[in-house]
Amino acid sequence: MSKLVTIYGGSGFVGRYIARRMAKEGWRVRVAVRRPNEALFVRPYGVVGQVEPVLCNIRDEASVRAAMQGADAVVNCVGTFASGGKNNFDAVQVEGAARIARLAAAEGVAQLVHLSAIGADAGSDSAYSRSKAEGEAAIKAAFPAAVILRPSVIFGNEDHFFNRFAGMARLSPVLPLFGAATRFQPVHVEDVARAAVKGIKGEAAPGIYELGGPDVETFAGLMTQMLGVIHRRRLVLPLPRLVGRVIAFGADMVQAFTLRLVENKLLTGDQLKGLYHDNVVAADAKGFADLGITPSAMGAVLPDYLWPYRPSGQYDAIKASAKNLRKA
Repeated sequence: MSKLVTIYGGSGFVGRYIARRMAKEGWRVRVAVRRPNEALFVRPYGVVGQVEPVLCNIRDEASVRAAMQGADAVVNCVGTFASGGKNNFDAVQVEGAARIARLAAAEGVAQLVHLSAIGADAGSDSAYSRSKAEGEAAIKAAFPAAVILRPSVIFGNEDHFFNRFAGMARLSPVLPLFGAATRFQPVHVEDVARAAVKGIKGEAAPGIYELGGPDVETFAGLMTQMLGVIHRRRLVLPLPRLVGRVIAFGADMVQAFTLRLVENKLLTGDQLKGLYHDNVVAADAKGFADLGITPSAMGAVLPDYLWPYRPSGQYDAIKASAKNLRKA
């Protein structure tokens, strides 16, 4: 019988790419998610019955254990940007991660891969970054042979980074930025998935790997490059951090006073703190080279999925070419 991998959060942005790759490797794939009916799109990644979504909430011990039964490898892709509510930083990124690692060790799972983030730091001023570091510590304590992946900002078809700002550029003549000088090292989602596959198959040594693409650029530089891809001229406007604090405080207060009925999707205080920390691979960190992977450059990928944001979408290049034709 083919081997089985359980992917917690396997229908999410990164998880779906790992699921697809593992199906191509011939593994059975169990996609553990809170809403299986919304994850049915993963089934065609393999033959009938090869990829199956199952009900699981990583805050619930029984469902985590049930989803793990018989698995040869486990991947944890579950994360959150919510500091409050039931699925907050601690519940998901610390306690949830620790629960998966502890049960994986108890169940005799051979391989554990955990998706963390560059910037995970127990001493950070960002609660998000602290929770990532605490989750990593809990995983290493329970499952010392785990492979922990720390990607920089991830880009790809379903990303919430370039898609979000490209959408803003389609509607606004200005792109306001906080932390415009902060450096990022964007990594393609397919490359992160390839790294996870290495860990699942036991082809990566235990430890932490920081994953960044070949391009290191400031936040403002990334927006300039994105605008070039979507053929739009917009003002990239760096804003003072104080302005961000005022906006984040107001948005956080609205969320608090409405008991989270109105969720802060604009900018939280914790997100603002993270925007002022460089998000690049450390000089002494293990990375793609140690995994035998050559990461993709942004310029080779962004046009493939950002073209809908161009003024004329898929016909933009044709219209531009037509303007150069001489009139008869």
